[in-house]
Amino acid sequence: MSTDLTTWIGKSRIVPDRMDPGHAACVAATLGDTAPAHGDALPALWHWAFFLETVPLANTGTDGHPARGGFLPPADNRNRMWAGGRVTFNGPLQVGIEAKKTSTVTAIEEKQGRTGSLLFVTVRHDIEQKGTLVISEEQDIVYREPSPPRLKGSEPAPVAEWSQPVDPTPVLLFRYSAVTFNSHRIHYDYPYVTGTEGYPGLVVHGPMIATLMCRASRLPASASHCPSAGEIGVGSANDSASLIDAPAAATLGMHRALFYNDREGSLETFRPYAQPDGEWIESLARGRT
Repeated sequence: MSTDLTTWIGKSRIVPDRMDPGHAACVAATLGDTAPAHGDALPALWHWAFFLETVPLANTGTDGHPARGGFLPPADNRNRMWAGGRVTFNGPLQVGIEAKKTSTVTAIEEKQGRTGSLLFVTVRHDIEQKGTLVISEEQDIVYREPSPPRLKGSEPAPVAEWSQPVDPTPVLLFRYSAVTFNSHRIHYDYPYVTGTEGYPGLVVHGPMIATLMCRASRLPASASHCPSAGEIGVGSANDSASLIDAPAAATLGMHRALFYNDREGSLETFRPYAQPDGEWIESLARGRT
């Protein structure tokens, strides 16, 4: 790439949000949850449906993402995906009370993977409400050269002690794309995702999986909860954390999913929607995850 991408490091922007209760109700309806009222705490990870990047349609790329070269660096014709992240909760966001998110590009690194050259961009997000830092997040974005995913399976996920079924229907994927203003076509455009990006079916949002798993850990039946303070790791190789209708899916069993590992260029079985183990919960409390 001829452009000096290091000039993007330190680039920052601020996005305010009124934390509209009506929008929170839309998220609740999408996830099958109870809508929080004005002043209530926003459930963990629902902040991904707020502070939205409202890019005009004319400024989107062919994949549905915002065109390259704005806040984030240009990446030629590479496919953009969410590679993972780390979220620290210092306290809950409150619905109906204005907040702001400050986003800063903190790192840019070129790596070589099995599927070709990979450009990793790390963005830090700090969310403040009433003058207090509530959530800190580091988001890793990867740009990879266009290439069909290598659909290679791995060992089955272990049987869970507790699980909750989730049916990621095309309607659910479309609704989550809508409430997060995510127009990436891999989540709702079957001809595009299979014909252009080479996946065998629609792709489930990694953030939605993380949100549902965090919610599941708070259910009484799971005998655990997602703390309001602490740190959790989110995702791994990209925001396409699970595939629908992949041939290998038939062999996974109930409540299992597939995970596309972009670094390795292969499909892996993803752990069931299940209760985190005790050691993981304890590490959250210590803030060391």
